[in-house]
Amino acid sequence: MRARRSRAVSLLVTSVVLTGFLLPGALARDEAPGPVPAPGTDVQAPAVVDLAQIPAEPPVQPAKPAKRELFGADCDTEINGSQVVAFCHNGYPQTDLVRLHVECDRWWDVDGDGAAVAVGPAGRVELSGRCWKEVRSAWVSHQRQ
Repeated sequence: MRARRSRAVSLLVTSVVLTGFLLPGALARDEAPGPVPAPGTDVQAPAVVDLAQIPAEPPVQPAKPAKRELFGADCDTEINGSQVVAFCHNGYPQTDLVRLHVECDRWWDVDGDGAAVAVGPAGRVELSGRCWKEVRSAWVSHQRQ
Protein backbone atom coordinates (compact mmCIF):
# COMPACT_ATOMS: atom_id res chain seq x y z
CA MET A 1 0.00 0.00 0.00
CA ARG A 2 2.79 2.41 0.85
CA ALA A 3 4.44 2.13 -2.58
CA ARG A 4 1.21 2.96 -4.39
CA ARG A 5 0.52 6.00 -2.21
CA SER A 6 4.00 7.46 -2.79
CA ARG A 7 3.77 6.72 -6.53
CA ALA A 8 0.46 8.58 -6.72
CA VAL A 9 1.88 11.52 -4.78
CA SER A 10 4.95 11.71 -7.03
CA LEU A 11 2.76 11.71 -10.16
CA LEU A 12 0.63 14.49 -8.70
CA VAL A 13 3.66 16.58 -7.76
CA THR A 14 5.22 16.06 -11.19
CA SER A 15 2.08 17.19 -12.98
CA VAL A 16 1.79 20.30 -10.79
CA VAL A 17 5.44 21.20 -11.43
CA LEU A 18 5.09 20.75 -15.20
CA THR A 19 1.92 22.85 -15.23
CA GLY A 20 3.79 25.56 -13.32
CA PHE A 21 6.49 25.61 -16.01
CA LEU A 22 4.08 25.66 -18.95
CA LEU A 23 1.50 28.14 -17.64
CA PRO A 24 3.60 31.38 -17.79
CA GLY A 25 4.61 30.68 -21.38
CA ALA A 26 1.03 30.03 -22.44
CA LEU A 27 -0.18 33.23 -20.76
CA ALA A 28 2.61 35.29 -22.33
CA ARG A 29 1.82 33.92 -25.77
CA ASP A 30 -1.85 34.88 -25.43
CA GLU A 31 -1.04 38.44 -24.30
CA ALA A 32 1.58 39.29 -26.93
CA PRO A 33 0.27 40.06 -30.43
CA GLY A 34 3.25 38.30 -31.95
CA PRO A 35 6.73 39.26 -33.02
CA VAL A 36 7.12 42.28 -35.23
CA PRO A 37 8.92 41.33 -38.44
CA ALA A 38 12.11 43.13 -39.31
CA PRO A 39 11.81 45.85 -41.95
CA GLY A 40 12.17 44.58 -45.49
CA THR A 41 11.03 41.01 -44.82
CA ASP A 42 7.93 39.65 -46.49
CA VAL A 43 5.18 38.37 -44.26
CA GLN A 44 2.92 35.75 -45.81
CA ALA A 45 -0.52 34.74 -44.66
CA PRO A 46 -0.96 31.16 -43.51
CA ALA A 47 -1.90 28.72 -46.25
CA VAL A 48 -5.59 27.99 -46.67
CA VAL A 49 -6.73 24.75 -48.31
CA ASP A 50 -10.02 24.59 -50.15
CA LEU A 51 -11.49 21.13 -49.54
CA ALA A 52 -13.36 21.28 -52.85
CA GLN A 53 -10.04 21.27 -54.73
CA ILE A 54 -8.87 18.00 -53.18
CA PRO A 55 -9.66 15.10 -55.57
CA ALA A 56 -11.97 12.41 -54.26
CA GLU A 57 -9.92 9.61 -55.82
CA PRO A 58 -6.27 8.93 -55.09
CA PRO A 59 -3.77 9.89 -57.81
CA VAL A 60 -2.91 7.36 -60.49
CA GLN A 61 -0.08 5.07 -59.44
CA PRO A 62 2.98 4.92 -61.72
CA ALA A 63 3.33 1.82 -63.88
CA LYS A 64 5.26 -1.01 -62.28
CA PRO A 65 8.65 -1.70 -63.86
CA ALA A 66 8.89 -4.64 -66.22
CA LYS A 67 9.54 -7.94 -64.56
CA ARG A 68 13.27 -8.54 -64.28
CA GLU A 69 14.48 -11.38 -66.45
CA LEU A 70 16.19 -14.10 -64.46
CA PHE A 71 19.74 -14.63 -65.68
CA GLY A 72 23.22 -15.23 -64.35
CA ALA A 73 25.01 -18.09 -62.64
CA ASP A 74 25.56 -17.93 -58.89
CA CYS A 75 29.32 -17.91 -58.22
CA ASP A 76 31.31 -18.33 -55.00
CA THR A 77 34.93 -17.15 -55.11
CA GLU A 78 37.62 -18.44 -52.73
CA ILE A 79 41.09 -16.91 -52.36
CA ASN A 80 43.83 -18.99 -50.72
CA GLY A 81 47.20 -17.24 -50.80
CA SER A 82 48.01 -16.79 -54.50
CA GLN A 83 45.35 -19.22 -55.75
CA VAL A 84 41.78 -18.26 -56.73
CA VAL A 85 38.96 -20.72 -57.35
CA ALA A 86 35.39 -19.81 -58.36
CA PHE A 87 32.53 -22.33 -58.25
CA CYS A 88 29.56 -21.33 -60.44
CA HIS A 89 26.10 -22.89 -60.73
CA ASN A 90 23.54 -21.71 -63.29
CA GLY A 91 20.01 -22.19 -61.99
CA TYR A 92 18.34 -20.40 -64.92
CA PRO A 93 17.20 -21.62 -68.36
CA GLN A 94 19.65 -19.50 -70.40
CA THR A 95 23.33 -20.28 -70.92
CA ASP A 96 25.71 -17.91 -69.10
CA LEU A 97 29.27 -17.20 -70.21
CA VAL A 98 31.31 -16.75 -67.03
CA ARG A 99 34.86 -15.41 -66.87
CA LEU A 100 37.20 -15.22 -63.84
CA HIS A 101 39.18 -12.00 -63.33
CA VAL A 102 42.11 -11.93 -60.90
CA GLU A 103 43.83 -8.70 -59.79
CA CYS A 104 47.25 -9.25 -58.21
CA ASP A 105 48.53 -7.16 -55.29
CA ARG A 106 52.10 -6.52 -56.54
CA TRP A 107 52.60 -3.98 -59.33
CA TRP A 108 54.89 -6.30 -61.28
CA ASP A 109 52.54 -9.29 -61.05
CA VAL A 110 50.38 -9.75 -64.15
CA ASP A 111 46.61 -9.61 -63.61
CA GLY A 112 44.64 -12.44 -65.19
CA ASP A 113 41.41 -12.58 -67.15
CA GLY A 114 40.33 -16.14 -67.79
CA ALA A 115 38.64 -17.48 -70.89
CA ALA A 116 34.86 -17.39 -71.08
CA VAL A 117 33.26 -20.69 -70.09
CA ALA A 118 29.66 -21.55 -70.98
CA VAL A 119 27.49 -22.72 -68.10
CA GLY A 120 24.27 -24.25 -69.37
CA PRO A 121 20.99 -24.53 -67.50
CA ALA A 122 21.47 -26.38 -64.19
CA GLY A 123 25.19 -26.63 -65.02
CA ARG A 124 28.20 -26.26 -62.75
CA VAL A 125 31.72 -25.10 -63.53
CA GLU A 126 34.94 -24.49 -61.59
CA LEU A 127 37.21 -21.62 -62.66
CA SER A 128 40.74 -21.14 -61.34
CA GLY A 129 43.44 -18.47 -61.57
CA ARG A 130 46.54 -17.39 -59.72
CA CYS A 131 49.10 -14.67 -59.07
CA TRP A 132 52.82 -15.08 -58.36
CA LYS A 133 52.34 -13.46 -54.94
CA GLU A 134 49.26 -12.14 -53.13
CA VAL A 135 45.83 -11.68 -54.71
CA ARG A 136 44.22 -8.25 -54.26
CA SER A 137 40.76 -9.13 -55.59
CA ALA A 138 38.93 -11.62 -57.77
CA TRP A 139 35.51 -11.54 -59.41
CA VAL A 140 33.43 -13.33 -62.01
CA SER A 141 31.81 -11.54 -64.95
CA HIS A 142 28.67 -12.76 -66.75
CA GLN A 143 27.68 -12.50 -70.40
CA ARG A 144 24.66 -13.71 -72.35
CA GLN A 145 25.38 -16.22 -75.06
